[in-house]
Amino acid sequence: MMRIKLLGMLMLWALSQIQAQLLTGENVAVTVTESGQVRGFVSGGIFTFKGIPYGTAERFATATKPEPWEGVRSSLSYGPVAPLLNPVTAVDDESEFVFDHDWGYTSEDCLVLNVWSPGLKDGRKRPVMFWIHGGGFTAGSSQELPSYHGENLARSGDVVVVSINHRLNVLGFLDLSAYGDAYATSANNSIVDLKLALEWVQENIENFGGDPGNVTIFGQSGGGAKVNTLMAMPAAKGLFHKAVNQSGSFRESMTTKEVSQRIGAETLRQLEISPAEVDRIREVPFAELAAASGKALKVVEDQLKADGQSFGIFGLGWGPSVDGTQLPYQPSSAEALALAKDVPLLIGTVKNEFMASGRAGLSHASEAEIMTYIENIHGERAGEYVEAVRTAYPNTKMPSDLIDVDLMFRPGAVRQANGKANLTNGAPVYMYLFTWQSPVMDGKYKAMHCMELPFVFNNIDRCANMTGGGEAAKALAATVSQSWINFARTGDPGHEGLPEWEAYTEDTGATMMLDLESEVRYHPDSRLLDFNTRSSR
Repeated sequence: MMRIKLLGMLMLWALSQIQAQLLTGENVAVTVTESGQVRGFVSGGIFTFKGIPYGTAERFATATKPEPWEGVRSSLSYGPVAPLLNPVTAVDDESEFVFDHDWGYTSEDCLVLNVWSPGLKDGRKRPVMFWIHGGGFTAGSSQELPSYHGENLARSGDVVVVSINHRLNVLGFLDLSAYGDAYATSANNSIVDLKLALEWVQENIENFGGDPGNVTIFGQSGGGAKVNTLMAMPAAKGLFHKAVNQSGSFRESMTTKEVSQRIGAETLRQLEISPAEVDRIREVPFAELAAASGKALKVVEDQLKADGQSFGIFGLGWGPSVDGTQLPYQPSSAEALALAKDVPLLIGTVKNEFMASGRAGLSHASEAEIMTYIENIHGERAGEYVEAVRTAYPNTKMPSDLIDVDLMFRPGAVRQANGKANLTNGAPVYMYLFTWQSPVMDGKYKAMHCMELPFVFNNIDRCANMTGGGEAAKALAATVSQSWINFARTGDPGHEGLPEWEAYTEDTGATMMLDLESEVRYHPDSRLLDFNTRSSR
C-alpha cells in the first residue's frame, strides 16, 4: 500500500515538473490559421501564441484579412501596440510601481492577437474568452498590464483566452466618410477591427482547441465600453454569445455623425489639407496628425458648448459614433438592446474606482479633515451623505473611505443592468460589486479602478505590486476567476464557492459583493445612488 502511494506521489511530482517546463522548438506548439501556420511555445502546460496578425489596413481604411504567409510564422513575442496620442516619457514612481505597465512598441500596423490554450486541435470544445483591453478609446494594449496575461486563466478554467490590439484614438475614429468610399468606415474603424478579430476567432479558434460557438467578450473600463459597442453592432451579432462589462458603463451615448464629420473637417483644416487632397492625410506624421486632431476636437467642443451642448466629465473625445451603417443605434436604444437580447450579461464595478482622496491628497487624512472636505462639497446635506455611504458600505474603516466610494461608474452600470433585465424573455443579467481592499501602500489603493483584474485572470503573483500577494488574495482570485469561467462556460457565474448568485432584476437589485467573505445584497447602495441623483440635478 505504501509503495502504491509513493508511486502516485512520484507520478504527480513528475507531472508537475512537466507542466512547469518551458517547451520551445521548431516543432513545438505549431498550428494553422487561415493565413498560414504559426509557432508558439508551451508554458506550464499552456500553448501560448503572441502577435498573430488578424488583419491589415492602410491608415483610415477598412481592415481586411492579412496576406497569407509561407512556412511557419514565429509567434513568440507580443506584437505592436497602437500609437499613443501622448507617448510616455515620464511616470509617477509610486503609481507605476502599482500598475507595472508594459508599454510595448508602437506601430500603426497593430492588428494582432494573442492566444493561450490548454490544447491544440484536440477535439475539445473549450469556451473562448475574448479579452478587450482598457484605456478608454485612446490608449492601452493587450499587454499593458500584467493582469491581462492569459496563462493562468486558461489553465485553471480549461478555456481558450484571446486578447487583441486594435486601432485607437484618431487612427480608429477620425470620420472622413464625407470624402469618399475609401473612408467609409473611418469613423468606427477601431470597432470594425474588433469585429474582424471576432471573425478570426470564428474561422480559426478550433485549431487552438476552442469552440467558436461559445465565445464570451469581456473587457474593463474602455474595454467594457467596447463590449457595449459590440453589443449594439448589427454586424457583430452571432460572433459572440456572452458578454462581461467591468467598470465600462461610463459612456451611455455615442457621438452623432454630424459631430464626427465636423471633427474630420476641422482636422483637415488644421492640417491645411483641402477635401480634394484628402488622401494626403495618410502621409502626415502621426505626431502631427495627433496634434492637429486634438486641436480639432477642442474647436468643435467649444462650438457645441456655445450652442448649449455638454460633454460630461470626459469632454468631447475619440470614440464610436452613430454612423448609420456599422453603428446605426445608440447603445441604450431599444434597437440596440434587442440586438443583444439573447446574450447573457455579467456587469459590475469596483467599490472605489477613481478615488477622491488620492486627487485631494487625503488618503490617510483624519476624520475631521475628511468631514471638512465633505461639508465643503455637500454643505448642510453632509450628514445625509455620510449616512448613505455607511448604509451602502457598513465595513467602512479609514476616514477617507467616506469620500472614495464610486459614483462615476456604478450609476451607469445599474442603468444598463436595468435596461437589459427589463427585456421580455431576454437573457439573464448578473451584477457584482468588487469591494476587496488592497493592503498596498498602507491601504491607499483600496478597490481602485483595475483592482479586480488580477482576480479575474487569477494573476495575483504577477500583480503582487497591486494586490500585495498573499494567500487570502489568491483564494479570492480562485473564487472570482471561477465565476468568470463559469459564466463563459454556461452563462451563469455561480459556483459552490459563493452564496447563490441570483440573476439581477430592477425589482430585487441582487448584487454579489465580491470580497474575502462574499455576500449577496439587494440594492446595496440605493440610498447613495438616490442621493447622487438628487445632488446632480
